[in-house]
Amino acid sequence: MATASTASRITRKIVIAVKKAASRNKGWYDLHMAAASGAIAQRLPLVDLVAEIRDARIPLSSENELLRDFPALSKRIVVMNKIDLADQTQVKGWMRYFEQQNCIPYGVNSHNKDSVKGLLNFIQAQVRGLCKANHHASETITIMLVGIPNVGKSALANSLHQMGRISAAEKGRLKRATVSPQPGETKDISSFKQYNGVFHAQHLHLQIGSHPNIYLLDTPGILPRMIHDAELCSKLVLTGAIRDGLIEQKELARYFLTILNLSDQYKKWAKFSTNEDRLLSFIEHKVEDSISSKLEMRQKKQHMMDHTQDLIVNDVRGTIFDTISCFDGNIELEEDMIKLMEAELVALREAFRVPQGLGEYVYNRVVSVKLLDLYRTGRLGHYTLDTLPLTLHHPL
Repeated sequence: MATASTASRITRKIVIAVKKAASRNKGWYDLHMAAASGAIAQRLPLVDLVAEIRDARIPLSSENELLRDFPALSKRIVVMNKIDLADQTQVKGWMRYFEQQNCIPYGVNSHNKDSVKGLLNFIQAQVRGLCKANHHASETITIMLVGIPNVGKSALANSLHQMGRISAAEKGRLKRATVSPQPGETKDISSFKQYNGVFHAQHLHLQIGSHPNIYLLDTPGILPRMIHDAELCSKLVLTGAIRDGLIEQKELARYFLTILNLSDQYKKWAKFSTNEDRLLSFIEHKVEDSISSKLEMRQKKQHMMDHTQDLIVNDVRGTIFDTISCFDGNIELEEDMIKLMEAELVALREAFRVPQGLGEYVYNRVVSVKLLDLYRTGRLGHYTLDTLPLTLHHPL
């Protein structure tokens, strides 16, 4: 299909840019990640349970490939974080999929206190079941957290630690991890010391329960040394697992717009259409055609229809709706899809309040950065980028 070739063309550009950066030693894989991989591999056989944190938007693409080297691992928990950003209609399907893969799935939003509390109770219940099944005599259980960068692993570890410390024996001496907003830059969780020219990783234990004592062994996010699949690489960059600085923001924004344009998400934004604003203005009779009156009318409409009061976000939604709705091309054709994306990027300049006279390159960069921020915070809809494998079978 032509639309698939459009996406493929964009993903190829992303991969080429990432590989070029990697060849200049500015990629995603460095000495720290290499040291962490070795340290995790050494500790995996020694822990009682593994909790793999994945991004619910990319449940397959966010797999930690290191775990494939340990097929003898007993059942592990697969925690799908950021479910608030994923397509809610697909979450249950992915839960069934992981159950069929002999994993214990759980969905969580690390920014929601009740959601994290539910995860803590779930983990504690799994530990009790593990102790009972294995007649575990030890008073200490260690759970290793693993995951790729920027899946929210360390934020979850901190939240679980803060909630679990209430029942921990030594509240005053419990350690807390420090989270970095940049993928692969978590500090304190894993520090590295060099002995004889070799980096060694040190891990931090966070207590989350007592009777038995339950400790989380938090680890740095790691990625494969090489990523050959173009679509996988693009998804990792789009969701922030690979830092943005490796590629042009416009290419990443175009990749997101391809996903958005092929979805039905924009149809939900008809209420933000500028055409509807004109209709409301006509009904009011007294609204003048001026910037101030349009703003006032939009604010009234915001109060009635959308309680976020985020005027710019809704202008962006309306702009995207209008651009797609008015487009007379066929997005099944690669050339037309590219024309639509370019039209959207131009139209969004006004919606984002980008000042005039900045130049084409700056225009594209500013719009792209703002657009990606809205996607990553869920304000432009919830998307699951991975497709459920055909091997998923539904129970009768």
